[in-house]
Amino acid sequence: MAVKKRTEPDWQDVRVFLALGRHGSLSAAARTLSVNHATIARRIQSLEATLGEKLVERRPDGYVLTSAGTRTLAAASDMEAAIQTLGRGGTDGAPRGLVRVNASPALSQGFLIARLAQLPTQHPGLDIDLATDLRSVSLERHETDIAIRFGRPQDGDLIGKPLATMGYGFYGTDSVCRRVEGGTEPVFVGFDEVNAFVPEAMWLARQFPRARVSFRANNQVAQATAAKAEAGLALLPHYIGRTEPELRHCRLELAPPPREVWLLTRRHDRKDLPIRTVVEHLIGIFARERALFEPSDA
Repeated sequence: MAVKKRTEPDWQDVRVFLALGRHGSLSAAARTLSVNHATIARRIQSLEATLGEKLVERRPDGYVLTSAGTRTLAAASDMEAAIQTLGRGGTDGAPRGLVRVNASPALSQGFLIARLAQLPTQHPGLDIDLATDLRSVSLERHETDIAIRFGRPQDGDLIGKPLATMGYGFYGTDSVCRRVEGGTEPVFVGFDEVNAFVPEAMWLARQFPRARVSFRANNQVAQATAAKAEAGLALLPHYIGRTEPELRHCRLELAPPPREVWLLTRRHDRKDLPIRTVVEHLIGIFARERALFEPSDA
């Protein structure tokens, strides 16, 4: 008896495709779904056979989506959101489902987590996934729904909203600051070698090429902790330095230029209620806390 060809996508195939499309490698997709590489490959082949289109191409550095794959990823993400919403039930018009947010580790740990964590309490059907990556995850690949970035967006079918202008300063304990302000050569807390490309790390290396960096860490929240232990001065965004009672702003003449903080979403998500709810919450908290970010002290 002939096996009837499937004409509608299998949701398990779609789940696997979503993971591969978002992460770009068999290994990452397999880890995310707790399956092996062969299962990922088999599911992708099954979905391609069902849809009659090539969805991914293998490259030396991983998998990339074809144009058909990009279209399918958007539709698959919509399916995922719909399934999550159906799983919650309810007809009250309240926001339901999972919204993914991406921001840098320091901004997430030093500002967003405590404020975003209020939302699931205010909206019991809404869940938040906050990815704290220095690597910018992709809105186009549906790795995230909302991205908070530094600098004005340049291209893409995205909606950008300015949130704040973020200033920097050198922060240390009172005793460390007194020594530096008295003429002692500063010792710094900075980024580790893996993150030496971060603009603040590059600026510090240019301005103080011979200075000692006594302690290195991969984000500015950790650097503030080291500064509180008197390891040296930390170059911090004001929103971190101003909220650390054990640190004060040391009056050095130099400081990096301020950076703009932007919120980005996909244009076609502008009417999505869960995403819009999180966007409005984020805009509100940045507006209320604007003084934390401003480049100059009052």
